[in-house]
Amino acid sequence: MDEETALVVESSSPTNTLNHKRDVHILCWAFLLIFLAYNAVQNLESTINTEGSLGTISLGISYVSFAVFSVVASLVVRKLGTKNALILGSTGFWLFIAANLMPTWYIMVPASLFLGFATSMIWVGQGTYLTSTAHSHADDYDLHEGTVIGMFNGEFYGMYACNQLVGNLITLALLRDGKGGKTTGTTLLFVMFLCSSTVGSILIILLVIPLQAYSGLQQAFVWAEYTKHLIKPTLGERGVGGAMAVYGVFDIICSVAAGRLTSGLLSITIIVSLGAFIEAIVLCLLLLNYSISGGLLSTLYLLLIGGMWGIGNGVLNTQLSAFLGILFKHDLEGAFAQLNLCQSISIAVVYFLSPNISLQTMVVIMLTALCISVVGFLFLTLKIEKVFSRHAS
Repeated sequence: MDEETALVVESSSPTNTLNHKRDVHILCWAFLLIFLAYNAVQNLESTINTEGSLGTISLGISYVSFAVFSVVASLVVRKLGTKNALILGSTGFWLFIAANLMPTWYIMVPASLFLGFATSMIWVGQGTYLTSTAHSHADDYDLHEGTVIGMFNGEFYGMYACNQLVGNLITLALLRDGKGGKTTGTTLLFVMFLCSSTVGSILIILLVIPLQAYSGLQQAFVWAEYTKHLIKPTLGERGVGGAMAVYGVFDIICSVAAGRLTSGLLSITIIVSLGAFIEAIVLCLLLLNYSISGGLLSTLYLLLIGGMWGIGNGVLNTQLSAFLGILFKHDLEGAFAQLNLCQSISIAVVYFLSPNISLQTMVVIMLTALCISVVGFLFLTLKIEKVFSRHAS
């Protein structure tokens, strides 16, 4: 295990992503979905937002903002990391399209300013990410760098160029000339474009390890769902404190124990798998509505669920951090910034969904996310082993 750890740490091969071609495909589709929506909206601005030339002035503001922020974009991207910059950049296009549903000066101008900033982020992030991925692919497979860079850029810009065709065909299909010179179907069109931009942003997020996102989901689940749906109805609000104390005790013990047992990729994989299995048991019990009737036994059962979830949380926190520390030795700031971003977004998603869906629905979402995350993590570790085995030989 010492030899394995040294190999992973000291390898000069960039391993921010192991399936380079897949990541390029994801990036291509993400930009197509985002820009088919944005560029089609941009084409319409001078014709649908004509009062006071709101549409054209908004676009002018966005490009001035783009020029200004481009001066510092490389510094910001370096600080955030390329993947975080891509995610942040995608939000600007979504907000600008959404602003067109209520086009007023107070909404469009701020959206345009932020769009300029987002545009600088997404394009610097795209160029950096695509080039670094090409370098990694060339290194891992002993290929000529120039050839790989040209191939990846050709695929990306070929796909990106489709946005004008697809986006404007959607515009042609949905907009209708109404009576009195008014155009109908704009609301439906913008909603369609918002959905397209959303899917594009989600694809960019998929460039990030899914387990990072799940680590945030599972923390928020116990804070929002476990306390509200399980503890409060049985033990009252006072019982929330006791239950979360039990959760904390198991979290502490497991974090320390898992940290002591960590020695390399193999140990991390085994410990993560065990933690995921424990959380899967809890989720299955909740999904099946399994419960124990009776005062003391019922209380102990609910506390046991909290303790098991604390074990899972301790495992994921320690092992995910150790995994990033081993894998991203030369870009620790970007790796942990990415982890924090994924976790905070995931936690926010749970808090926003919690008031609007049932516990059973949330459990289904969590179980699905857990399965996807673990499969993705195991696939990634296998790819890492193959890459480093190839370098070792």
